[in-house]
Amino acid sequence: METSELLKQVRKIEIKARGLSNNIFAGQYHSAFKGRGMAFAEVREYQYGDDVRDIDWNVTARFHRPYVKVFEEERELTVMLLIDVSGSLNFGTRRQTKNVLATEIAATLSFSAMQNNDKIGVIFFSDRIEKYIPPKKGRKHILYIIREMLTFDSEEHNAQADRHKGTDVGVALEYLGRMQKRRCTAFVISDFYDRKDFEKPLQICNSKHDIMGIQLYDPLLKSLPDVGILRIHDAETGYEQYIDTSSKALRKAHSQYWQERKETLRNTFQKNSVDYVSIATDEDYVKHLQLMFARR
Repeated sequence: METSELLKQVRKIEIKARGLSNNIFAGQYHSAFKGRGMAFAEVREYQYGDDVRDIDWNVTARFHRPYVKVFEEERELTVMLLIDVSGSLNFGTRRQTKNVLATEIAATLSFSAMQNNDKIGVIFFSDRIEKYIPPKKGRKHILYIIREMLTFDSEEHNAQADRHKGTDVGVALEYLGRMQKRRCTAFVISDFYDRKDFEKPLQICNSKHDIMGIQLYDPLLKSLPDVGILRIHDAETGYEQYIDTSSKALRKAHSQYWQERKETLRNTFQKNSVDYVSIATDEDYVKHLQLMFARR
């Protein structure tokens, strides 16, 4: 991808994401994600009704009249985005591919966090850690993150880089636990096309951090159309086969497999008290994120 084209795409995503975060998520993000607690702000003279437990005895002794400590909510958070860049994210049959949707969601969450004066960091993962961007603040940092996401999505990068195509959510969660010592809010953005069981890493990581899962999927995976013979290619394993979509039994089995897989994923998150939302590539992700925020 040429530099000029890349900058155009970055700018386009910034305009959309900032608009959404300014007009929609500002209040919801602030109320949904609390700070680490209460931080000392100042001292002032004691007033009737103040809690005596807040009296600052050192200042009181110095001025010979009671003073109390004043606290305010410590708002600053660290937000980590764990973004799946495996082969299956390149798939899309409707409005957009899953990786384009992931980029928009990540950008919107990033600008919402920026409004809240939070730090943003990213872990790109496949079946290994592809890249780590340490948490920082500011627009310049977010634009760098968006550029990196678009670069990961480019065909040139996929062809030249030593990119793995599989998915291992557990690897990303374990890496987050090692790299982020203080409690953070983490969004795992993935299709969760993971052949391994990541429940144990999720359980351990969520005991220390505030984890949320955002599943992205293409409508074709939910319901096969009746279009006759169809060639299926697994982007992660390279396996190909032809299937007859005119078969009612096959379409029913496919839908049943999808429902079972989605239910298993939902149960995994629910059992570990992790907020979770599932978004199709042809859906309005804004509404889904709003509902997830409202549940918190």
